[in-house]
Amino acid sequence: MDRFVFLTAAGLARGAVLALFALSLVIVWRTARVVNFAQAAMAAAAVYAAFAVTAATGSYWAGLLTGLAAGALLGAAAERGLMRRLPAHAPLPGIIVAIGLVMVLQAGLAIAFGPEHRPMHPPFSERPFVIGGVPVLSPYDLFTLGAAAAVMAVLALLFNRTSLGLQLRAAAFAPETARLLGVRVPRMVTLGWALSVAAASLAALLLVPTELGLNPHAADLLFVNAFAVAVIGGLDSPLGALVAGIGVGLLVSYVTGYASASAAPLAVLALMTLVLLVRPGGLFAAREARTA
Repeated sequence: MDRFVFLTAAGLARGAVLALFALSLVIVWRTARVVNFAQAAMAAAAVYAAFAVTAATGSYWAGLLTGLAAGALLGAAAERGLMRRLPAHAPLPGIIVAIGLVMVLQAGLAIAFGPEHRPMHPPFSERPFVIGGVPVLSPYDLFTLGAAAAVMAVLALLFNRTSLGLQLRAAAFAPETARLLGVRVPRMVTLGWALSVAAASLAALLLVPTELGLNPHAADLLFVNAFAVAVIGGLDSPLGALVAGIGVGLLVSYVTGYASASAAPLAVLALMTLVLLVRPGGLFAAREARTA
């Protein structure tokens, strides 16, 4: 029972990070109808910016804000400089460009900073609280859960309760109609990319201090798991990203704790395959209305 409680707490913390990164993939999909395969490399570049500022100033919080700003700028630059110039209704060029961007960013980071892992220290202790003799969440786990939950709540309010959110959704789902109504669709798409990469950067910033450290590939596994989460929940569903993220985080924790770490990716793959067989659009995908 003690192990179960500990693994549940660890799974919740990891699931929150997965849900946040998956939400970033959902945002860019809803905004531009493309899966950004460069999301991990762009997030890693933003984390390097945060690392450099933290090392120069000694302030974790200055580095955190720098990382978020760098992620937003990278997202906006990628959309304006690359993705906007591609055919609108052909997904393959976007995938090819994104893969090329991954190679350029990771090679550039390796040249600039080296391929070795650089340790990043969290702002709070990673020693878990002990309740009734059972170790549960650490102060840093609580910070991770709170930060991820706060950002997801802010994004939900932005998209569902503000005029800007309405314009973002209109630009994504009915761009021609939105243009007729005065919405600046290109600007909304750029903003969607900026929000998406900023959210992914925060997820990477929360995860890296708990892993081996920062290197150009530090967010690759996070992207793979978060992509599976987004597919399981439904690429159109922010709620699906949240629920599937927590579920996959718990699944990985339980499989790692009771079986082995090497079995965890297989469990995630098996879950994704099962969901795609039952609901190809994801668990929370909107049902299409019948036309006949």
